[in-house]
Amino acid sequence: MMADDFNALLDFLHLDSCFVIGWSDGGNNGLLLAMRHPEKVKKLAVTGANLWPDSSALEPGLFLYLDKLVDSLSKMKRSPELENQYKLMAMMTKEPNIKLPQLQQVKCPTLVIGGDHDALLPKHTLLIAESIPQSYLWIIPNSGHATPINYSKQFNETINDFFKTPYRVIQGLERLN
Repeated sequence: MMADDFNALLDFLHLDSCFVIGWSDGGNNGLLLAMRHPEKVKKLAVTGANLWPDSSALEPGLFLYLDKLVDSLSKMKRSPELENQYKLMAMMTKEPNIKLPQLQQVKCPTLVIGGDHDALLPKHTLLIAESIPQSYLWIIPNSGHATPINYSKQFNETINDFFKTPYRVIQGLERLN
């Protein structure tokens, strides 16, 4: 629903396409926007995105903790503030539900980013990059989920360069350069 809302916002703003940066759930929504409305996304950069909510995507101990927390919160009377926390945690343990073949629908060049100590496992980030036809992968060393904050200068410079530079396929002997 949020990805479709972003599409409606672009229509309202009379923007036929744009560059998209998404972090965490924003990354998930960027992927969904590029899949559902490929004409709207010129290039896509996602960090801390995931395809499904389980321990193969999210660090297993953290996933188990969040799952138990959601279960506990579901059984109690919640204040409005606690209700917002519950909705966020429930979304993290139930969304998104993207299948690998669906990533073939992403037609734009995509930069897939993750920290080597992200809550989203680097092997899951790699799987996302490998499943998008025109993608680059950037795993940031000594970084968790907050790469846009903790590495803001490098993060912004890298994404800016990605948006300005045409996508190129590197194969054969070019891989030695």
